[in-house]
Amino acid sequence: MKKTLGLTLLLLAAALSQSSNVRIIDIQSPGGEVSGNPRNGPLTFTNPTAGGVVGKVKDLQINASKATLQAPSGKTLEQSKGERTATFEGSITVKRDRMTAKGPKLVYQESTGLGTLNGPAQMRQEPKDDKSDPVEVAASKMTFDVDTDVSTSEGDVTLKNGNQEGQSDAVYYEEKRGLAIFTDGKQVVLTRKRSGTDGNLIIRAKEVRSLTNDKRLIAMGGVTLIDGNTTVTGDSLTYDDKTGIAIVSGKPAVSENTKEKVKLSTPVIEHNVNKHQSNRYTKPFTLPVNDFQKTAK
Repeated sequence: MKKTLGLTLLLLAAALSQSSNVRIIDIQSPGGEVSGNPRNGPLTFTNPTAGGVVGKVKDLQINASKATLQAPSGKTLEQSKGERTATFEGSITVKRDRMTAKGPKLVYQESTGLGTLNGPAQMRQEPKDDKSDPVEVAASKMTFDVDTDVSTSEGDVTLKNGNQEGQSDAVYYEEKRGLAIFTDGKQVVLTRKRSGTDGNLIIRAKEVRSLTNDKRLIAMGGVTLIDGNTTVTGDSLTYDDKTGIAIVSGKPAVSENTKEKVKLSTPVIEHNVNKHQSNRYTKPFTLPVNDFQKTAK
């Protein structure tokens, strides 16, 4: 029993060590200066060229005009690889694949593999093809995980994708899948902008999960859909922007057109936002939550 426990702890320690090793940041300042204590730190990297200080860790690149690498108290920079803190200052640019983010300051922790970009912060992900739209995010701060393709934005977050705009306290975003999860202590507000007399389509809920590439979403936690004169309420909904069909379920779901004084109350409602029509949905319905699950653990 003791041997088994010892082996388990050894394997766990090896796994943790391997994880921290791949999170080690490399900082260079070609044509710039490096000052400080090379053994114990902190080391300060400066460069007269904008973005001349370059930090790289896995597939994440950070450009700045200044960076400071610091070891934990009582350890050298070499001994503490995997535990150090790197602070970047001065017009930060963060790049990963199609994603670029900008802000005034970023703090990266090797122990967690997380880099926090303090705001105001902006992020833009270029579309994967000519049929897609860019994703643009603005927030008080953003955190990038080097072990995954996930970023988390917090504080007055706005995410824009094509003609849709979401506002919430926080957004979890998977860059490759284009999965955005909006959460808010009060209410997430998603607006689909429309021209003409139709007005904007508005969806409100506690949580909204959107696949930005597929133009599909689900909303949960007391949902409200506002389409011109029609308001549909329920417990949850799914919406496909390509078809303009929203399916709202509740106990019951209710659709009310204030102009025409028409009200529909039923367990599931199908609402066509292109025709501004609500109908009773009689087929079996299950919210497709599995399509919107997080990939990253």
